[in-house]
Amino acid sequence: MTRVPKSTASAAIMAMTLMAFSPRPAAQAPVDRAAMQRADRAAVEQAALDYVEGLYNADPARIERSVHPQLTKRGFWRDNATRPWGPQETMTYEQLIALTKTWNADKKRDTSIKKIDVFDVLDQTATAKTTAMWGVDYLHLAKYDGRWKIINIVWQAHPAK
Repeated sequence: MTRVPKSTASAAIMAMTLMAFSPRPAAQAPVDRAAMQRADRAAVEQAALDYVEGLYNADPARIERSVHPQLTKRGFWRDNATRPWGPQETMTYEQLIALTKTWNADKKRDTSIKKIDVFDVLDQTATAKTTAMWGVDYLHLAKYDGRWKIINIVWQAHPAK
């Protein structure tokens, strides 16, 4: 038979006694998945709105809040519906910030067109569509440190009617 020193045996008994009589941690409230999904959907919609209104109001802080620094924005423009499409244009985050400062700084552009459609929101990724004065943007968003950010945009000017 192996002998355990008295001090070790006493410490073990004391630890087991403390564990048996110490208060149990409170049970965590069940996660309300539906509430989390509603909150995520609202946050995705807000990121898309910040993007459009950041441009409309020449407010780079709203772009910084809603767009990831590794953004790639690709799109197609034409001067009017009867002209051919120009080549694909690509814009970085830095270029978008610079554009935001000047695009509607004089507040003369029509900002009445503003529609946000959130298509899908998962745990880490989401998709949305914005319709604005310049055209239609399809947004890919991802959650970074708990915040929804636009990481990819594909857009075009409004289609011919």
